[in-house]
Amino acid sequence: MRELPNPTFPLSGALWSRPRAALLRQAPAIALRSPVAVPGVEIPAAEAPADNELHVSWARHLDEVRAAQRLRYSAFVEEMGARLPKPSDPRLAGHDIDLFDDYCEHLLVRLGRTGPVIGTYRVLTPAQARRVGSTYSDTEFDLVRLRSLRDRMVELGRSCVHRDHRQGGVVLALWGALADFMNRNQLDTMIGCASIPMLHNGIVSGDAAASVYQQLSQKFMAPIELQVRPRLPLPLGQLDCTMDVEPPALIRGYLRLGARILGAPAWDPDFNSADLPMLMRVADLPGRFRRQFTA
Repeated sequence: MRELPNPTFPLSGALWSRPRAALLRQAPAIALRSPVAVPGVEIPAAEAPADNELHVSWARHLDEVRAAQRLRYSAFVEEMGARLPKPSDPRLAGHDIDLFDDYCEHLLVRLGRTGPVIGTYRVLTPAQARRVGSTYSDTEFDLVRLRSLRDRMVELGRSCVHRDHRQGGVVLALWGALADFMNRNQLDTMIGCASIPMLHNGIVSGDAAASVYQQLSQKFMAPIELQVRPRLPLPLGQLDCTMDVEPPALIRGYLRLGARILGAPAWDPDFNSADLPMLMRVADLPGRFRRQFTA
């Protein structure tokens, strides 16, 4: 087990090891009173997972990062059909790995103190983004208009929850630790690429993604001074943008929290998805959630 380099910022210390009921009361407890306002959470609190304990921590060892990468592989490749390059080291087969992983902080939710990783986010801080030379979002979009925000901006990516634990509690745990991280390190802006699967009714097509963008752009577009351009645009002009398609739950949750779309989607052929550039500022969060991020 190899110790990872010291993280750029102090880790949040969100090592929760309480019974689940206590966890959900203390980590954003307000969210349970209004579950539809939490990303990806659209169920009453009574239907949260019946697991006895959720433990949240930041990865400190390489084997913990590998556990997150295996979970991501399961979700993105085995469920969504993403196509990843073959690793040079055969021992890394079954892992989703890219060059940004070594520069990111990896947030983990485990089922039990030593149980499997069932939820993960990765967080790229401003200092680490400078070290690696860009954010992941920079590889998909021209982010020049965000240059004034970068010193206090983190990138969230590779959000993933195990298929058996998507009823809400894991997302609450992730966001509670993320709020602590943002507050502790005086960061106020989050960006990321939110994926819209290209698979619709068993057919790989951009029509559903184009329709989702058409719906959301009418109400949730950021002001022009923050808008960005995709490097490989989804060809909206060649697609049917009139389908009645519901946006993915995670995107709906982000928008309820005040997130804004920064422009047209990029096409990610490897992940079978159209990626929406999104930005969320702590100042734009609804009051009860803003208090969680600034407490």
